[in-house]
Amino acid sequence: MNRIIVNEVIKTYGKTCVVDKVSFEVRSGEILGFLGPNGAGKTTTIRMMMGITAPDEGEINFERNGSVEIGIPQSAIGYLPEERGLYKEARVMRILQFLAGLKDISRPDAKERALHWLTKLGLKDNVHSKVEELSKGMAQKVQFIGAVLHNPDFIVLDEPFSGLDPVAQDTFKTELRALAANGAAILLSGHQMNILEELCDRIYLIHQGKHVLSGTLGEVKDRFGNYRIRIRTADPKSLAAIISMPQVIESQKDSEIQARLTLAEDIVPSAFLNTIPPDLSIQEFSLSRSSLHDIFVKVALGGIDEI
Repeated sequence: MNRIIVNEVIKTYGKTCVVDKVSFEVRSGEILGFLGPNGAGKTTTIRMMMGITAPDEGEINFERNGSVEIGIPQSAIGYLPEERGLYKEARVMRILQFLAGLKDISRPDAKERALHWLTKLGLKDNVHSKVEELSKGMAQKVQFIGAVLHNPDFIVLDEPFSGLDPVAQDTFKTELRALAANGAAILLSGHQMNILEELCDRIYLIHQGKHVLSGTLGEVKDRFGNYRIRIRTADPKSLAAIISMPQVIESQKDSEIQARLTLAEDIVPSAFLNTIPPDLSIQEFSLSRSSLHDIFVKVALGGIDEI
């Protein structure tokens, strides 16, 4: 098994500790969502993983087939930084061959792989285009190709969906799943919660440099995802009575007879239904859990302590 192991890393700038004893691992065959509000310490952690800066304490290891690599395994890692860095005057094929060469891929092999990826991502007609001639989304595809062209065992992506339209986002999701299925260990950082909720096997969320919560999406929702109910009644009095029940901590009325309710954390829907008086008429009832977006916002507002 291949793993990225981040162990108790600390990074301080001046008197500010921006990463405080963060520990996690990314395993081969999975996508780990690395999340947090702006300024949480995500990019600093990623830069330490890539050797751009060094942790003050703790260590970051890359393990392949049971052996720990010494230093960053440059030929085995693909990195897409948040700050884009393609040369505007360079042509697409040239820049991809250059990036592949940094990973010890021969020019003929790099050209063959690049053509494969450019075709797959809808850029076959842009092989000889200059980067400055591409749209933001097209340039993002090129930089993504540069990060995975050498079939890396470890992939670190910081905001990979930025600038992509929905079609391109779906394409990226498909390719990331395929890379994970082929054994890559993928760390994915971003703010598009709906995409991350759909894509990630596990999440690790930090706030103000510290670990807050982690686990599979199901585990996180079991702990922090309140149940939400959309309810339609026969009359306004029934709706008002249900909204005023103590198990309801938040409500939003869509009409005089329909509303969206959020239940308290320890309340399950079956128990809630059993407490509704039988004389209150319910015509429609649907159930959902708090989304990853909702949990993220709750963390950002300080509503969840470190777990």
